[in-house]
Amino acid sequence: MPWWLPASLALGLVLLLVGGALAALGITAGSLNLADNLGEAYLWRVAWFTLWQAALSTLLSAGLAIPLARALARRQFPGRGLLLRLFSLSLVVPVIVAIFGIVAVHGRRGWLNDGLELMGFSGTHYLYGLGGILIGHCFFNMPFIARVLLQALESVPPESWRVASQYGLRSRDIFRLIEWPAMRGVLPGVAGLVFMLCFTSFAVVLTLGGGPRATTLEVAVYQALRFDFDLGRAVALALVQLLLCGGIVLALLRLSLPASLTLTEGRVYERPDRAGWAGRLGDAAVIGFAVFLVVLPLAAVAVAGFNPKATEVLTDPRLWRALGQSLIIALSAASLALLLGAALLVSSRILRHRLLRAQAAARLELSASLILVVPPFVLATGLFVLLRPFTDVFALGLPLVILVNALMALPFVVRFLGGPMMEEAQKHDRLCQSLGIAGWSRLRLVEWPNLRRPVALALAVAATLSLGDLGVIALFGSQDLTTLPLLLYQAMGGFRMAEAAVIAAVLSLLCLLLFLTIEYGLGRARLWPRHGAQGYGAQGYGAQGRA
Repeated sequence: MPWWLPASLALGLVLLLVGGALAALGITAGSLNLADNLGEAYLWRVAWFTLWQAALSTLLSAGLAIPLARALARRQFPGRGLLLRLFSLSLVVPVIVAIFGIVAVHGRRGWLNDGLELMGFSGTHYLYGLGGILIGHCFFNMPFIARVLLQALESVPPESWRVASQYGLRSRDIFRLIEWPAMRGVLPGVAGLVFMLCFTSFAVVLTLGGGPRATTLEVAVYQALRFDFDLGRAVALALVQLLLCGGIVLALLRLSLPASLTLTEGRVYERPDRAGWAGRLGDAAVIGFAVFLVVLPLAAVAVAGFNPKATEVLTDPRLWRALGQSLIIALSAASLALLLGAALLVSSRILRHRLLRAQAAARLELSASLILVVPPFVLATGLFVLLRPFTDVFALGLPLVILVNALMALPFVVRFLGGPMMEEAQKHDRLCQSLGIAGWSRLRLVEWPNLRRPVALALAVAATLSLGDLGVIALFGSQDLTTLPLLLYQAMGGFRMAEAAVIAAVLSLLCLLLFLTIEYGLGRARLWPRHGAQGYGAQGYGAQGRA
């Protein structure tokens, strides 16, 4: 098989979908009179609010993450490891589930207002609008930034703390001379990524925006198509969002800074800023606030699921139909993303290791990430416009949702599989060529024992992301096509919070079970006879090579 064939097939499908969607938007823009739509004050007000809320969300998340990372770097306490794992959980929990937890804590009848009323104070109403959007984005992004900054602080050479102790540096001097230079190298890149995520946020703005005054471009496109059916406005909004996203991605490429390595003796030195009582109180307050912001909504989801509505919801056929359709979409999209990513990487590693064209291989791998330039809702809008003249778009909702989710998961698959596949090629490519082992035999006998865990992780992440997606299904969903996130959103929109609590608990449990089943089941399973791995696997070849 020619080396270029797998990548050509994968890129052909990606370009067919993305190019067709963008071409449809462009042709529609030419056939419609977009001048009136582009000149509307509404469009530019929405565009300005999209940029404004993304900038505020990024600044607030980074501003909270910096003292949190410092506190976690300075303190060792019982439950620190569990807290870091919960921070990681907030990154993969379905957005609509996290939103339910945020409403359960901060809503009008949430835990916070109930506590204030018990103490004799009147409740506050701050959740819906810009405040709710900021809370939702901080829930997801503040732990992510804090984990990245904590990693940077933990990489500070221990000799720096010895010098700080010798000179008697105070906490503010340590931050200015040691901690801030370490964080400054990674902060622009991670802040730019968070800005991009907030700019294209859909579910958070849709549920917590509270009305037209807090509408972003993504939500405005959805409203123009599903409620107003104003095709001209939808296309104009989508084109503006596409241009802004492209500009943001180009800016992000300039923010990446090369990592620097520092030689160290490997000794451990105590930080000099751990002993003061004021620092301990301040760090405890910062960590406590992070627990309140992140852990409480997760706990609210678990607690709220046990209510009198549980039996009624669990026996409702709509729940199980939505669960089945969610699994079909998640597994199909993850499998397609895995096939596309593997096809790109197979051709890429031949370019890199056999043809010695590393730059061309890097460009081929980068092509999988260019899909991030096209937001999923813009892609879905383009497909909607492209197929509408020929067929009933909602009748094709299931395959369209699968295709778009697969494309959105493709960069994550390439990220997880790229390193392991290149490492396998570097170890075994020449030996396999000399022994004439190729294709299916090479995968089965040589590579699968070492690739099954990365494959399982990539498949689990892609399936979990697709399972919790609300954006695309909100556009193509119907009475015949409903997923658990869409069912949860409908229950929350109808203020059926007890019913929503049960659905949120079921969705959370399903995500956890699906992730663990794929990661541990596929990652540890031997799909082929054990003698094959022993006879032709990495260990066998290594022994022959040394002999």
